[in-house]
Amino acid sequence: MSKHRKLLLVIADGEHVRFVRPAADATLHSNAVLDSVSAHKRSADLGSDHPGASMHTGSSAHHALAPRHDLHALEKEKFAHTVAAQLNAESVGVFDDMVLVAPARTLAAIRQKLDAATDVKVVGTLAKDLVHTPDKDLWVHVQDWVRPVHRVSSPA
Repeated sequence: MSKHRKLLLVIADGEHVRFVRPAADATLHSNAVLDSVSAHKRSADLGSDHPGASMHTGSSAHHALAPRHDLHALEKEKFAHTVAAQLNAESVGVFDDMVLVAPARTLAAIRQKLDAATDVKVVGTLAKDLVHTPDKDLWVHVQDWVRPVHRVSSPA
């Protein structure tokens, strides 16, 4: 007889993550939510991403020292790495199998930072933004990974 495996569905984007678990009746329920404070902000509100500049003697030309970066995109990537760190920390005992659902860029950023012990627990991925999809509407997207709970009937 196989033991009941604890499945965790991680529904994320660059700003939000929901941790969803199937109930005994195969309905899905969010049991934790995490939001990024800084990823909600506009790039202009996060600070300046202007590179430093240098001038050459005898010239009025300015040359940028470093390429520009989109601070909003960097915050989203940082949030994905935070999600991966939390999954790594909770990998032992909290879940046996995990399905990651996120837009492709966020999905890649999370997978990149998963440690080996957590990464082997990934039984599926879906490159889709379902973070605002209600729990009751998630089933169609994740039904291939959610196994029914088998109950052993007790002898009479």
